[in-house]
Amino acid sequence: MRILALNTGSTSTKIAVYEDLNPILLESIDHSQEDLKPYGKVIDQYAYRKEVVLATLDHHGFSLASLNAVVGRGGMLPPVKSGAYIVNGTMIARLKGDTIPEHASNLAAIIAYEIAALLKLEAYIYDSVAVDEMIDIARYSGMPAIPRASFSHVLNSRAMAHKYAESIGKKYGDLNLVIAHLGGGISVNAHQRGRMIDIIADDEGPFSPERAGRVPCNALIELCFSGQYDKATLKKMLRGKGGLSAYLGTIDAREVASRILGGDTVAREVFESMAYQVSKGIGEMATVLRGKVDAIILTGGIAHSKLLTDWIVERTEFLAPVVILPGENEMESLAYGIRRVLLGEETASDYVE
Repeated sequence: MRILALNTGSTSTKIAVYEDLNPILLESIDHSQEDLKPYGKVIDQYAYRKEVVLATLDHHGFSLASLNAVVGRGGMLPPVKSGAYIVNGTMIARLKGDTIPEHASNLAAIIAYEIAALLKLEAYIYDSVAVDEMIDIARYSGMPAIPRASFSHVLNSRAMAHKYAESIGKKYGDLNLVIAHLGGGISVNAHQRGRMIDIIADDEGPFSPERAGRVPCNALIELCFSGQYDKATLKKMLRGKGGLSAYLGTIDAREVASRILGGDTVAREVFESMAYQVSKGIGEMATVLRGKVDAIILTGGIAHSKLLTDWIVERTEFLAPVVILPGENEMESLAYGIRRVLLGEETASDYVE
């Protein structure tokens, strides 16, 4: 059983082929600013990214005819359930439209759908970033015109929840967990016995390597109407050029750690501030679970930084044991999820508006 998994990030396209539970191809193609410069909007990149996927498979000698399914990371759709969805024309129209947030993850389902169509196979998404299992009282923002929405790093967070549960001989549905995904964006989630009941999205919590996170509202409004910046520039200051990028001119946590070891006190203060804000987010989600937290899980790419995770552990271990499961793990999560569908262990939903 061969499954092609696709994950389109802001500056990379990750491609994996799994044969049963074994990865037989893992490739991450980086896209430079020059590569992406010709495309005005993220959605305009899909044909270019599709060709990258096909060329990579051809380079490694993989026949498309050997595939049983194609899965893409779910995009910024309106709220959906956790688990698998079959990609259909309705979903594609929504992903290509201008009624959802612009995000690189929107591209994966479109590419998966077009490749699967060539083979007369189903294309899927799994654990979309738009999974919404929030409790009703979590939806109030204080401003009726802007209700809180559930957008976070669902795929890796739920996968690590399952992995941790298996490691201690329990089921995901038996545990209360706070999970912080530490990557280019940072989100923190509260998982109550198999349901992600509240989230801190990457624009309402800690700043991250490239995102500004939660910023003072009044000051932001004043900046928006100051006449100094246009809308596109301001959005880039919040997503893409915020966080570590704005303060230190890099999104590479390894470079920041190296600077700190070299005695850069500004880099240390900024990096520790990011850990400080993550810790505050974890504390916030612990209150959602009324303090009944079985474990705190730190995951994502920059969870590899011991310097960063040590700072977070120091501030949060009084709440619950802190477990560090670094890395994205998203390709495995996509492939394993769809394998369960093909084996009949899970059922894929039909996407409807």
